[in-house]
Amino acid sequence: MSSAPAGLSAPVHAPGLLAALADLPDPRARRGVRHALCTVVGAAVCAVVAGCRSYTAIGEWVADLPADTAQMLGIDPRRRPSEAMLRRLLQGLDADRLTAVIAAWLATRIPATGARRAIAVDGKSVRGSRTAGSAARHVLAACDQATGAVLASTDVDGKTNEITRFQPLLDQIDNLTGVVVTADALHCQREHVAYLAQRGAHWILTVKGNQPHLHAHLTALPWRAVPDAERTSDRGHGRREIRSLKILSISTGIDFPHAAQAIQVRRRRRRLDQPKRFTTETVYAITDLRVHQATPAHLANWARGHWSIENKVHWVRDVTYDEDRSQIRTGTGPQVMAALRNAAISALRLTGVTNTAAANRHHARDSHRPLALLGIT
Repeated sequence: MSSAPAGLSAPVHAPGLLAALADLPDPRARRGVRHALCTVVGAAVCAVVAGCRSYTAIGEWVADLPADTAQMLGIDPRRRPSEAMLRRLLQGLDADRLTAVIAAWLATRIPATGARRAIAVDGKSVRGSRTAGSAARHVLAACDQATGAVLASTDVDGKTNEITRFQPLLDQIDNLTGVVVTADALHCQREHVAYLAQRGAHWILTVKGNQPHLHAHLTALPWRAVPDAERTSDRGHGRREIRSLKILSISTGIDFPHAAQAIQVRRRRRRLDQPKRFTTETVYAITDLRVHQATPAHLANWARGHWSIENKVHWVRDVTYDEDRSQIRTGTGPQVMAALRNAAISALRLTGVTNTAAANRHHARDSHRPLALLGIT
């Protein structure tokens, strides 16, 4: 039997996914229902853990299950869910409710470390869902920075934008007391910081041109006289990046509620095949955290952790699961499939997996492995 990929280990002891999915409302009429909703959705998550990218692939995975594995999922081996039934059911699910149920289950599996928790809020368009008459579906998510687990997600339809969905997204997370929420420049809004203060959360917000007055104040601060609080160098994705971080207290002079410190992050990048060509980017941020509440190393880790969500979740969905070329467009299908991918990626991340593609292949070789990962035994 092949060994597990690096980082794969037994999941944290917690209730299994099928038990959590029992709270999911079933959109089907009762008459003629042969398979429990939790069984069908649980099987779909298992299939995505094994690398399935489409309804057809999920249906084939279910059809090929050994009888004993099917029974563990609650499937009668003689009357398995068809691909057409899987498709209809997944297209009719309440995507936000599905995400909330899965996120609540994932939260029970995140180990307590004693460190201050950080959550990154970031959005992603599902480009393949675009049609001639409608824009691509957009999903806003909140991710645990340490693990990459998706804790909440909500659809951003064409009639609204990420700003109006910020509070409903974080309302899905029960306790934000003491948590640091990081977000990009779009969410540098007074209403957002007032909401986070009510929830007892702290924040680090990027500042760009959408807040021109605030951005001008930050760029005018005496950064040349400030020494680097932290300097790091990394290699990855064919490039080298040098990051330097400076911090200034701003108790007065900045017209933004609760802002206590300003942060300047300077990133110098070069491609490894072009060693003499550097590009430099300077980004500013503000935080309500005071000097005694967070060290420069903490602030640097949280700022870097926000950008890493792109690699931990969005990049995996695009590259490993080929999400942007998915042709799923009907009903809530795009959001539901995004939720299933997030569930699979998060469950794998919580076991220490860093190579999702290798983990998909590992779980595809033995149908019992996805069930064990998701606590279905």
